Amino acid sequence: MKVVISQPMYFPWVGLLEQIKISGSFVHYDDVQFTRGFYNRVQVKTNGGMKWMTIPLRDSHQGQLLNEAEPDEREPWRDRHRALLQQNYAQSPFKEEMLALVDRVFSQPSTTLADMARSSTMAIAEYFDLTQASHFSISSELGIPGSSSQRLLDICRNLGAETYVTGHGARNYLDHDLFERSGVIVEYMDYQCTPYQQLYGAFTPYVTSLDLIANCGRDGAKFIRSGTRHWKSFINES
Repeated sequence: MKVVISQPMYFPWVGLLEQIKISGSFVHYDDVQFTRGFYNRVQVKTNGGMKWMTIPLRDSHQGQLLNEAEPDEREPWRDRHRALLQQNYAQSPFKEEMLALVDRVFSQPSTTLADMARSSTMAIAEYFDLTQASHFSISSELGIPGSSSQRLLDICRNLGAETYVTGHGARNYLDHDLFERSGVIVEYMDYQCTPYQQLYGAFTPYVTSLDLIANCGRDGAKFIRSGTRHWKSFINES
């Protein structure tokens, strides 16, 4: 079985959906430190270039975990994000389906950033019917202590992993030999970044997957099709 462990991301790019599609067990890694990244923000392609949808955080501080960070509800960020999407996808054929999904996510109670990011990810994965073959869990509920590569390995063992699949950023920190000695194969995502019809110029894959919904509807599932590579092949080429 292939296990994927990933931090929750807000309306993530297609690459995270591909990780879900590949996985037999997907872990929302929510009890790790919040750092600058895509956990509370994502890019939207507009006629004026790339713009960010960012969830403002309330009383954030250094060392805060993703499942401790709270959206700042003193700001109307949901209204701003919806308005940005409504305006820039006005000419997209499936804009109403995309906005309906956003409205469902925004209507759900989410007290933490991890909750909101996980809800947005799962809503899109369910839209594209990517959840049927995977088991989903939350790291903070697994009761597995530790940190870094050892904790990732312990989570994989707990879930009965034969293979651990990860994104490209792990090449800078993952102890590949530790996994190999333990009999767990490490594979990296082999992102194809398959083009589909977009608005506003040349194709880019590095935007929210709401873009795929707005432009392609459920037929967009056929563009979610990346594979994996053994870690040695990936590292040597990198």
